Amino acid sequence: MITLLTTPADRELVITRTFDAPVARVWEAWTRPEHVHAWYGLAALTMSVCEIDLRPGGAWRWGQRTPDGQEIVFSGTYEEIVPGERLVYTEVFEQMPDAGPVRVVLAFDATPDGGTALTSTSFWPSTEIRDQALAAGMEAGVREQYDRLEEHLRRM
Repeated sequence: MITLLTTPADRELVITRTFDAPVARVWEAWTRPEHVHAWYGLAALTMSVCEIDLRPGGAWRWGQRTPDGQEIVFSGTYEEIVPGERLVYTEVFEQMPDAGPVRVVLAFDATPDGGTALTSTSFWPSTEIRDQALAAGMEAGVREQYDRLEEHLRRM
C-alpha cells in the first residue's frame, strides 16, 4: 500500500493510507498501548513509553529511545473521540516544546472491500515548522511506521 503525504495548504499536512483490515481493528491498533508498542515509530529504535488515556481531555505520550540513549517523545491531549470514526488530539514534540502543538484529525473510513482508509490531517503552528519536520525525514519515518502498522494488523 502507498502512504501519501501532501501539503494542500499553509500549515497543513495530510497523510493517507489504506489498510487491508477492518476499521475496528485499525482503531484498536491505534488506541491500545499493547498494539501501539508493536508498530509505532522506527524499527531501529526501542519503544520507551506508551501511555494512552483515551477520553476527551485525556493525555497520551509515546516515545522511543535511540541506541545511544536519546529519547524521542511525542505527547498531547485528546480533544474528541468518536470510536471507530475519528480522533482529534494535540501533539507536541517534547524535545522542542517551544514549537507549539500540532492539531491532528485522524479519520477512519471503511472501504468497499472491508479495509480502512486512514486520513491524518494535521495543522501545524507554522508552515516553517511543518516544512522543517518534513525536511528532517518525517516522510520516510511515517512510511516505515505505517508499513509496520500494516504488518501488525495482519498478525492481530
